[in-house]
Amino acid sequence: MDYFPSFVLDESEAAPQEEAAALTHDFPADDEALLDAYSKSVTRIVEDVGPSVVRLDVKRGDGRSGGSGSGVIVSPDGLILTNSHVVGGARRASVTTLDGRNLSGRVLGDDPDTDLALVRVDENVTLPAARLGDSKRLKPGEIAVAIGNPLGFDSTVTAGVISALGRSLRSNNGRMIDDVIQTDAALNPGNSGGPLVASNGAVIGVNTAIIAGAQGICFAVAANTARFVLGELVAHGRVRRAYLGVGASTIVLPRRIALRLGLEQTTGAVISQVEKDGPADHAGLLTGDIVLAVDGAPVASAGDLLRLLGADKINQVAPLDILRRSDRRRFWAALRERV
Repeated sequence: MDYFPSFVLDESEAAPQEEAAALTHDFPADDEALLDAYSKSVTRIVEDVGPSVVRLDVKRGDGRSGGSGSGVIVSPDGLILTNSHVVGGARRASVTTLDGRNLSGRVLGDDPDTDLALVRVDENVTLPAARLGDSKRLKPGEIAVAIGNPLGFDSTVTAGVISALGRSLRSNNGRMIDDVIQTDAALNPGNSGGPLVASNGAVIGVNTAIIAGAQGICFAVAANTARFVLGELVAHGRVRRAYLGVGASTIVLPRRIALRLGLEQTTGAVISQVEKDGPADHAGLLTGDIVLAVDGAPVASAGDLLRLLGADKINQVAPLDILRRSDRRRFWAALRERV
């Protein structure tokens, strides 16, 4: 875009012209193209995923209203992922779709440890479903779009980027949620339980929380954790998992140490908290230890650690490969079922 007329200006005339151009907010052509591409990307994401986002109105056992939130349809027959704190222990929820349909739903399962819950629509209908992406492939700086349906008949949208991966967040029951995505895509009231979506249209997380007083810091439970919880809730109505008694987050391994020890993985799960008298405490694990493997299976993230502590590990003594300072060590933990 040309800022000046075609005739030549001397230096005294050019400066006022430049100021005037700045005041009109003209952008170079390449900047306009980038802004246009970003806008189109966000618009396409909303068009693709928006119809899969629903409003949930929770019904208590006594018939009274129990609040509301958002959810995302993850299968055409009416499976809906949302937050545990949205359903709040209720058995029933009213579901409002983007096109205005009012459906009834029942809570199939609730997992406060990950702040996730699963609702199934009662009616025999086919609904637009979003697809769960692979949150393990995400990188900080990628586009993230948070979508909610707090009022029904409409979607609310905020866009930003992924700020950090593998965070830990304390849930409402006091336990740590691992494998959490941090984003600056602000959560509007009622957006809890809605999807966090990548630029390819895949759901990469379920929006769960915002830090009060910390502008622009929001969190979503990663899609890989959501997929694991979804499978457990469908199969068992609850998530059976082995209890280790730690809080963890993903960390990059020091390259020098990884090369010296011959490690193929570049990341692990660093222990941020050890619960007193838990299996990890009895095994001798400490805050700052990095979990590299559980029973021989590599641990590259906090999400890997969560998934490897499945029902098959309950009442088992499992070997844990740990990086402590610069040494690889093995500890044995007597795992039990988390209740």
